[in-house]
Amino acid sequence: MSRFQNPSDGISQEALAGLMAEAVQQALMRHGVMLDAEALASASRIAGHVAAALPFLPPAQRLAMSSFKGEWTDLASDFFRAMTDKVASDGSAMSDRALERSPPKSETGRPAARPIAERAVELQSMLIEDWAGEVAGSTYLEEKLRIPRSTLHRWQRRGEVVALRKGGRKHVFPLAQFIDGRPVPGIGDVLSAIANPRLAWFWLSRPSPELDGRVPIEMLREDMVEDVIGAARALS
Repeated sequence: MSRFQNPSDGISQEALAGLMAEAVQQALMRHGVMLDAEALASASRIAGHVAAALPFLPPAQRLAMSSFKGEWTDLASDFFRAMTDKVASDGSAMSDRALERSPPKSETGRPAARPIAERAVELQSMLIEDWAGEVAGSTYLEEKLRIPRSTLHRWQRRGEVVALRKGGRKHVFPLAQFIDGRPVPGIGDVLSAIANPRLAWFWLSRPSPELDGRVPIEMLREDMVEDVIGAARALS
């Protein structure tokens, strides 16, 4: 039997790493961690490979690791801190060199917009009500907008409505995305382009450099769907 295969259930180390990476990615997204798609995937892969390696160590090595697990934690923290500093340093140097040649421009000749995750970094420490505008739960939407809970949950599962996690398993829904008891056209396409609901609504509800300062959700409410979808896809 290969050392990369678990004798108990036959799962390979690579397969286990993939499962762990997917679980980490889902957890990060569920808790609204603000990472762009590439950074989210990288962080999940690293965590997945580290976690998946442990069950495949010989028992003696696992026992040895458990005896000084605090030291391993410190070493891991030091490693990732050093890597972060190196990436930041290398990135700053590359950015400085690029700026010396010419500042980044969009196709219109204007300075390129900052990545959406960078613009939304402050969301981590803010209450939903402080940045998302008016929001409501399923009870309010059923009573006031006559949207059945089953319909709302179906929209949510299909990614056709923005649902913002609040607390444990509770979700609230920005009211500006509804017209006549339905999500405005284009919401699902924006969520396909910007998978994190918090990032998606942050972008939808603020003046967008990609749309000459117009607010995307207001444009969707005015049936300017193609313009908004194009800008959202360009972001991703």
